[in-house]
Amino acid sequence: MNRQIIRALAEKDIAEVAQNRIAISGAIILSVIFAVVFPLLITQMPVLLPESDQPAFDDLEELIPPQLIDELADLSPQQLPIVLILGYLMAPLFLILPLMLACIIAAEAFVGEKERKTLEALLYTPATDGELFLGKVLAALIPAIVYTWVNFLVFAFVTNLAGYPVMGRFWFPTPSWLALMVVVVPAIALLGVAVTVIISTRVRTFMEAYQVSGALVLVILVLVVAQSVGLLFLSPLVAVLVGIAFFALDAVLIMAGIRTFSRSELIARI
Repeated sequence: MNRQIIRALAEKDIAEVAQNRIAISGAIILSVIFAVVFPLLITQMPVLLPESDQPAFDDLEELIPPQLIDELADLSPQQLPIVLILGYLMAPLFLILPLMLACIIAAEAFVGEKERKTLEALLYTPATDGELFLGKVLAALIPAIVYTWVNFLVFAFVTNLAGYPVMGRFWFPTPSWLALMVVVVPAIALLGVAVTVIISTRVRTFMEAYQVSGALVLVILVLVVAQSVGLLFLSPLVAVLVGIAFFALDAVLIMAGIRTFSRSELIARI
């Protein structure tokens, strides 16, 4: 494997992504919703709702995992929904960011080149099949991870600043969030990239590749529902274990993608 060739291919695709209106507009919309709207909405609900409506938050106590009962016991009724929702329940939902952006960019990997009539020239480059495949993977993986980490910083800033009048302190991020960002985000982004790149070599349009890979969102929804109903608690340890499991699956998919990828088949389909 020639690292310089892989890097050059990745840099070329990343530059093209920066000019992709679909990717940029989708990323901006997701950022506003997840990093700004959600924390603003949740932190202001205890302030804006009259005291007569505060019992509406009582049902949230049923969602507290046993592991958190002692940790959350000292919180006031106004503080509890902020910490429980933003600090724990929303954590797996945030994984939609790296997954969706990774899928959008990866769907462009080969199908986008095909639709722009630039794939044939790319396939005749001196890069090996493996180098070409890995270059496409990195081109989607790196922006997805960086994008998610930037949104995490914005989310933390908005959560702490908007919630300060109620919380009286800066409390975010929690250890679970940090484990999620460091381990699970790269793993889930790589999963989306690997699956989408493999799919994009076998379909004809960008929307086909994106729609099929978009089904991976179900993985995130399973984590969200499992934590919401108490079947799973994403503690730092569990988050690391989930990340390791995803990385193991990623390794299998990457190896399968490298072995099955064939530029001769792609050239025949052009």
